[in-house]
Amino acid sequence: MNTINEEIVELAGYRLHIVKTNKFKTVTMVLQFCAPLEESTVTKRALLAHLLKSSTKKSPTSQQLQHRLDDLYGASLASQVQKKGHYHVLSIQINTANEKFLSESSSLLTESLHLLAEAVLEPNVTEQGAFDEAVFQREKRALRQRLLAVYDDKMRYASERLIDEMCAGEPFALHTNGTLEALEALTPTDVYDYYLEMLKTNSVDLYIVGDVDSDVIQSELKTLLHFNQNEHRPIGRLQDVDKRVVEPKYIKESQDIEQGKLNLGYRTHVVVGDPLYPASQVFNGLFGGFPHSKLFMNVREKASLAYYAVSRNESFKGLMLVMSGIEFANYDQALDIIHEQFKAMQEGAFSDHEIDQTKALLINSTLEALDSPFSVIDLLYQQVLSNDALVLDEWFDDIHRVNREDIIKVAQQTQLDTVYFLQGKERA
Repeated sequence: MNTINEEIVELAGYRLHIVKTNKFKTVTMVLQFCAPLEESTVTKRALLAHLLKSSTKKSPTSQQLQHRLDDLYGASLASQVQKKGHYHVLSIQINTANEKFLSESSSLLTESLHLLAEAVLEPNVTEQGAFDEAVFQREKRALRQRLLAVYDDKMRYASERLIDEMCAGEPFALHTNGTLEALEALTPTDVYDYYLEMLKTNSVDLYIVGDVDSDVIQSELKTLLHFNQNEHRPIGRLQDVDKRVVEPKYIKESQDIEQGKLNLGYRTHVVVGDPLYPASQVFNGLFGGFPHSKLFMNVREKASLAYYAVSRNESFKGLMLVMSGIEFANYDQALDIIHEQFKAMQEGAFSDHEIDQTKALLINSTLEALDSPFSVIDLLYQQVLSNDALVLDEWFDDIHRVNREDIIKVAQQTQLDTVYFLQGKERA
């Protein structure tokens, strides 16, 4: 039986999730702050994530903070922001050794909990209510570089441009790290004011994965970590924009590049928790998700038109995205073959063996995720965001129950929304 033993406890303004397991020699703690994806806050949240992990009031320089992490047997403190449909999730995480494997007695778990709470509740701010100026400017420069770097990563750039065009006017079009324009306008006071708002308004979940004592953790957290609200704020399911496509958009952009990026965006109208969600996963796997898929076999292998050709689902948004790298001259032919393979999916032109192979790979990829504490947390947090309980064996049964008709139904309701092609400039 495949299970994740998760204990859930309501604490002061957040929900604690403990996954007790002896599978890992580390203890992983991830604190998640979830809010609607909004233009007015997305850049602040991206910068805030890095401010919180770079220094604290007690350790105001990155060197001092790193020394403390080194003293915790090389623990790591990290942060990130992610888009999950129309949610924006800010995460602060600590990964530390399990003290049970140390030769000398240690209170590593307790000290790591204290440091996580300190990073979140005791940031490096001034008495005037602003983040430390030097740290703020350093992290602002770093975020500026990350935003600028997207332009040089053409695969990522093309993916973001597809979403820009496809989801224009929708929250999902907002970039995970915000915009340069918004970043330049931010001040240390702006971000500190938003930090206080985040603590009051966000839905907060703390995940701890490892061979730990639940009673010890709860006892520590009751005095250590609390937010300005009396109870956990549940995540309400946001009303998404289930847009029906009237006519696909075709966008071409020219830059001085050597390899074209042909990306397509489809609307599946299926999100996590929907009855057809398992079938949508099988559909994507057959179409472009795995090495035996139609895109890989026909666009890349048989026709030799693409350096890569894959598809993936944005499961919280109801999208399927196709990414391919091609020679500029192969645009029409590659696009025709992609359209042909999509039509073949709608007509059920795939074998039972391909269905079984896809199901096996989907199940195996989920099982492989259990080998990483961060992937375990991602799986569990998915059910928080979707308000849909995750029981692995039931999920595997759902995958096994998907039949040909289910896959065809997903394919036939899936609509091509946007075709984006990043091509080279004409040379004289």
